[in-house]
Amino acid sequence: MPVALVLLLTLSSVILINGRSYGVGNICDRGRRPSERPHSVKITDFGAVGDGKTLNTLAFQNAVFYLKSFADKGGAQLYVPPGRWLTGSFNLTSHLTLFLEKDAVILASQDPSHWQVTDALPSYGRGIDLPGKRYMSLINGDMLHDVVVTGDNGTIDGQGLVWWDRFNSHSLEYSRPHLVEFVSAENVIVSNLTFLNAPAYTIHSVYCRNLYIHRVTANTCPESPYTIGIVPDSSENVCIQESSINMGYDAISLKSGCDEYGLSYARPTANVQIRNVYLRAASGSSISFGSEMSGGISDVEVSDAHIHNSLSGIAFRTTNGRGGYIKEIDISNIHMVNVGTAFLANGSFGTHPDSGFDENAYPLVSHIRLHDIVGENISTAGYFFGTKESPFTSILLSNISLSIKNSASPADSWQCSYVDGSSEFVVPEPCLELKSFDSYYGRAEAL
Repeated sequence: MPVALVLLLTLSSVILINGRSYGVGNICDRGRRPSERPHSVKITDFGAVGDGKTLNTLAFQNAVFYLKSFADKGGAQLYVPPGRWLTGSFNLTSHLTLFLEKDAVILASQDPSHWQVTDALPSYGRGIDLPGKRYMSLINGDMLHDVVVTGDNGTIDGQGLVWWDRFNSHSLEYSRPHLVEFVSAENVIVSNLTFLNAPAYTIHSVYCRNLYIHRVTANTCPESPYTIGIVPDSSENVCIQESSINMGYDAISLKSGCDEYGLSYARPTANVQIRNVYLRAASGSSISFGSEMSGGISDVEVSDAHIHNSLSGIAFRTTNGRGGYIKEIDISNIHMVNVGTAFLANGSFGTHPDSGFDENAYPLVSHIRLHDIVGENISTAGYFFGTKESPFTSILLSNISLSIKNSASPADSWQCSYVDGSSEFVVPEPCLELKSFDSYYGRAEAL
């Protein structure tokens, strides 16, 4: 009986399709609650003033430096009470909980001189906006363990308008900062907070393991340029659940480095579970893969997502010369409303940041399963555009019903080239390339 029970639990965590296993287990169910810290201090103990005008960067830095001494004593909590706490960028430390009380607002300074400058990430070789260095995130965690950023629905406001204006006017000195960034960190929890007006990304995890994001709200205005909500980047064992994300560009975007830098760093994004999320992406995609994916993206499970008022719903982006792969993706139980293009897979997306890329580095996009999806007021069902050098293979569609706007000719709602897959119970009927199945499993395995 115990053996049978173990076998049943194992089988229940994956879906078998044509002999292939889809699923990443229950990463979100393994997420832990923040542990109680035996020591706690208030930010006011270090001279901070919550009037929205006084700069408190030194207070945050001194508080974190003091709390480092408790790392081997069970860790500590930095408590932020109600108020408006203006600050520039600051670092966290291991075994720390940053707790924002209800009506506590950490306000990002709009003066670039209050933001530290750091090197480009090695898997990118440059900043997201410009070559060279980049501004450090407002709240930064580098090579940390056991870090919690949480609260009673407190707020972290990036006051991003000044950064968006500088981006649009091409007057940035360095690439825009993010609100929260963890680099090479392990066992991180972000929960029960509201994030507003990120200059670029809201939460960025890069080279991380064991990241649990739970019950967060992230908002920017629809006009904010290339702002993204949550970005798991070359990270493993990631859970994003029960969150609401409304951004100018992408809501959730999975990445893993770009071109020769990402190929050389060779750090994939893998084992990601996204569930029970509400997403809006005004000029991008509610859920996107790439286009920076040279380190590879695999074993991703998305379920129970509500997508609304987005330019596109689910996107897979790459280009020849990028290398890497996007594979073993399972997306199910999705409800879309007022979406331009429900599914977008583009093998010729974007440009290369410099001339050092390998033009023969062809990306692999394969074993993508989209099922149990309903859409209302959709403009276009799907675009699937692979390339001659690297067709998209094993795209599986099932139980999909999309209500197309002005659907005088539903057949025109799908466009495909260099793609191969199968479909059943899909309305409107997809293009011929996704109706007849010619197995590429052996080829994908060989690659």
